[in-house]
Amino acid sequence: MKNDIEIGEEAVVRRITEVAESLGIRADEVEQHGKYIAKVPLDVLSRFDGNSNGKLIMVTAVTPTPAGEGKTVTTIGLIQGLSRIGKKVVGALREPSVGPTFGVKGGATGGGYSQVYPMWDIDLHFTGDIHAVSSAHNLLSAVLENNLVRDNPLNIDPLRVVLKKTMDMNCRELRSIMVGLGNSRLNGGVPHESGFLITSASEISAILALATGYTDLRERLERMVVAYAYDGTMVTVKDLGCAGAMMVLLKDAIKPNLVQTLEGQPVFIHGFPFANIAHGNNSVLATKYALKLGDYAVTEAGFAADLGGEKFMDIVCRKSGLSPDCVVIVASVRALMTHGGADLAVPESFTEEALLKGTANLDKHIENVKGYGVPVVVSINHFSFDDPAHMGLLRKHCAALGVECVQSDAFPEGGKGAEELARKVVEVIDRGKKDFRLLYGDSLPLKEKIRTVAEKIYGSDGVTYAPQAEKTLADLEAKGFGSLPVCIAKTQYSMSDRAELKGAPKGWTLNVREVSLSAGAGFVVPICGSMMLMPGLSGSPAALRIDLTGDGKVRGLK
Repeated sequence: MKNDIEIGEEAVVRRITEVAESLGIRADEVEQHGKYIAKVPLDVLSRFDGNSNGKLIMVTAVTPTPAGEGKTVTTIGLIQGLSRIGKKVVGALREPSVGPTFGVKGGATGGGYSQVYPMWDIDLHFTGDIHAVSSAHNLLSAVLENNLVRDNPLNIDPLRVVLKKTMDMNCRELRSIMVGLGNSRLNGGVPHESGFLITSASEISAILALATGYTDLRERLERMVVAYAYDGTMVTVKDLGCAGAMMVLLKDAIKPNLVQTLEGQPVFIHGFPFANIAHGNNSVLATKYALKLGDYAVTEAGFAADLGGEKFMDIVCRKSGLSPDCVVIVASVRALMTHGGADLAVPESFTEEALLKGTANLDKHIENVKGYGVPVVVSINHFSFDDPAHMGLLRKHCAALGVECVQSDAFPEGGKGAEELARKVVEVIDRGKKDFRLLYGDSLPLKEKIRTVAEKIYGSDGVTYAPQAEKTLADLEAKGFGSLPVCIAKTQYSMSDRAELKGAPKGWTLNVREVSLSAGAGFVVPICGSMMLMPGLSGSPAALRIDLTGDGKVRGLK
């Protein structure tokens, strides 16, 4: 089978203006970025506000493993499959971050015959949205640092500057740095500890993904807490007076990006917060208008159901008023075997016994999604080397749980290979058994919200807190932020806060080492275990395999 780029290069696709026109958007209303990518202005999209909403399908997955699950492939395949069975469908996905593209992932646009097009542009700079957020974030940092130098009129304590710098690259060496070094304040600034976040972890990324328009975007930016004064009062963007300049840098980034699948279905790709260190979902605007423009909208939550899935339910749905009509949980036979103790380095360890043991991870995710009152379909991403008997075992296992389970061949067959999944999702939605409910209420104290997520979603025996985390939570409650939801940052490789614990771990305790406030985004972030907000490169990063040919074609993305 050809590789992803070769498949993409041979695809026969429509100009993006034709894709827009299929949605009722005129060619002269979109802002084109070449032949196949466009931004859609908010005033154009607002014309569809009176449309009734379609049905919302959220795709999530079991806990990631090196064996692979195929969540994005399944999501795009489902979009194509729904179209093949005659449904008007629009997708809504996140934008890939350059850091992970050159790190572990090597790309994030699907694969095989279930891709978004053109993957080589989407995976890289795309329309510049992430760069715009980096610029707005670092402008804010520059204004803040300048305030310290220029006689500090806001009495900011340099030791309590909580805003760090940002860049869209995996650079562990920048996690903790000293800034303001020099022979004078004007030459070097005011010395204090700082560091870098990857741009997808910037609060501005979350704000952009949750904002409903320009006014909401400005109000959220102004609420951002960037530092504390000597007397303990919070210093916000509004205090610094630079929200207007940040708005100018973000004026185009708030407009959803329109692309297409290899089979021509429209997809909004907009927003890029990570699910392990942020809320992990595409923009509310993208989902809103996918629902307004299609009978079915398909969105994907980052990482597994305990991360992007939980945050979609408890943050995005809480803030937007939206809720899914069906959730698809993606797994693969080998991924479940890995959760049952199999090791890629030991091929003989991939046994039926490992598969049965590994279903504990799938079972826990099914239980969690059902807890929100939303029907579930399990999609097993089929690999050519899978034993058909194992697929039969998983169908039987899921049937015993009262859950539909289907096989997806979206990677080798595109929409055709996802027709069974598409039909099953429509069937489940048509039964109308949705009874959506949030995991916790706004009035619950922050520590109780954390405990609820830890025990009910992760399966922990409780929560412990570092002294500073305890202090920060008490301070936030006292300052009136106790009603906000929590956005827990933890490893994506386990339901626990320790990456090595596979399956559905029991007998462990969640450790909250620090807590931060995202007042503009509207949530509190407990940071757990050894989670870092700036990733590092692996021993063999994708950057060493990605290249450009002599005729200008990208190679090495996947």
